[in-house]
Amino acid sequence: MFQIAAPRASLQQRVDDIQQRLQAISQSYFQSDSDELQVDIREQNNLPIIYVNGQQLLTITDLDAQVQQEEDPFSLAERLAQSLEQNLRRAKQERQPEILQRQGAIAAGVLLGVVVTSWGIRRWYWKLKQQPVTFATPQTTNPVTTQLTRQRHRNIEEVRQRLFQLTQSLVWGGGTLVILGLFPFTRIVQAWIFTALTIPFTLVIVGLGTYVVIRLSYILIDQFTAAFASNALLTSEDALRLQLRVSTISGVTKSIATLSGVIIGALIALTALGVNIAPILAGAGLIGVAVSLASQNLIKDAINGFLIIVEDQYALGDVIEVGTVGGLVENLNLRITQLRDAEGRLITIPNSEIKIVANLSSRWSRADLNIPVAYHADVDQALKLINQVGVEMTQDIRWMEHIIETPQVLGVENFGDRGLVIRVWIKTQPLKQWDVAREYRRRLKITFDQEGIPIPFPQQTIWLQDSQFQSILDNDKKIKEKDNNRLS
Repeated sequence: MFQIAAPRASLQQRVDDIQQRLQAISQSYFQSDSDELQVDIREQNNLPIIYVNGQQLLTITDLDAQVQQEEDPFSLAERLAQSLEQNLRRAKQERQPEILQRQGAIAAGVLLGVVVTSWGIRRWYWKLKQQPVTFATPQTTNPVTTQLTRQRHRNIEEVRQRLFQLTQSLVWGGGTLVILGLFPFTRIVQAWIFTALTIPFTLVIVGLGTYVVIRLSYILIDQFTAAFASNALLTSEDALRLQLRVSTISGVTKSIATLSGVIIGALIALTALGVNIAPILAGAGLIGVAVSLASQNLIKDAINGFLIIVEDQYALGDVIEVGTVGGLVENLNLRITQLRDAEGRLITIPNSEIKIVANLSSRWSRADLNIPVAYHADVDQALKLINQVGVEMTQDIRWMEHIIETPQVLGVENFGDRGLVIRVWIKTQPLKQWDVAREYRRRLKITFDQEGIPIPFPQQTIWLQDSQFQSILDNDKKIKEKDNNRLS
């Protein structure tokens, strides 16, 4: 109804005193059968004092007038007296039975409207959810475009779901506040909710808005990359490579968008709460300079990570070897690269530590096989069978899509301790060299067995002189005679 002012030490005491007087005056007036209300202004010690039905309410001080930007306490007292009279009359009128019944009917109507609106929004959401999301992109079987389209679908569904939840919360929350404001007994609850939930509500709105904006940025990133991928003229090898590279660039760009969105959302939230962000920005700049000087390795990581992505040294899904470690690239950002090795261990490498990297799956791979053949086997027949197995695999519908070129039989590579070594190269799709090599070995073993081509195993030949051999026989004979004597 009105504001008051006082020194900090006595402010709470004055608030409590005026609140008690106002409550006593209002209760006496509401319980009275008469509608008569008299608000007087009396002067004492050159200050106006407001009386309501002969009961003193408060004294208007110079500090009150100064805070509310009035010329003098008496002009403020005139305004407060008019406001008190109007509000008290309206408050008593609202407590009349007929008015309460009318407000109850309005509350029932508001509640019914909330229920109907909520049901309509839910029904509309489910209908919208059943309709597929379409984009103005050309029809293509490019796996990159298909992958990005699925990501956009998921992001749009996520945005729809969050907006639906926000709308439902606003409908029910707004309806509840309206109903609470209809009755004088519950209006204090409405005021308390507004006071207590202002900061949380602001934070929730800013947070949800930031989340939706980040998701929309994901959709735009996927839309841009999909348009680029669908318009590019690529061979099958380049398409597979582009799929890995798009996944990497899209992931890193989304990480940057997320970080930027969170920082901007935090600044907006602080601004909405009345916090001056200028000192924060200045302090953040100084902290950034200090961190950049103290954390030069982080800067090196970011620069090297940026060059790795731009130069396409490797991407998510590649198999690489860095120094003494290697594995599948599971995560790649501007700071670190994470590999999963054959034993399932997750290896984390700072990007600044990556000097030389071997990419085992860039655009195409190769199965390098060394086939051992026994020395006494027919070499020409073995070469023919090795080439025949490779040709049969390229004609098999299950393996022809994994093998890019007809296997190359390079010939006899070496004379080993196990036999002849014949070398074979099979050019495959990325990451398929191990599957193709395993199947090729299986088929080659079956073919060698059918044709009688032996695969040698490690063996040694021992040469003995005649005297050494006779000595071994004599020793063996003596051992047998001793055993027979013991038995007898």
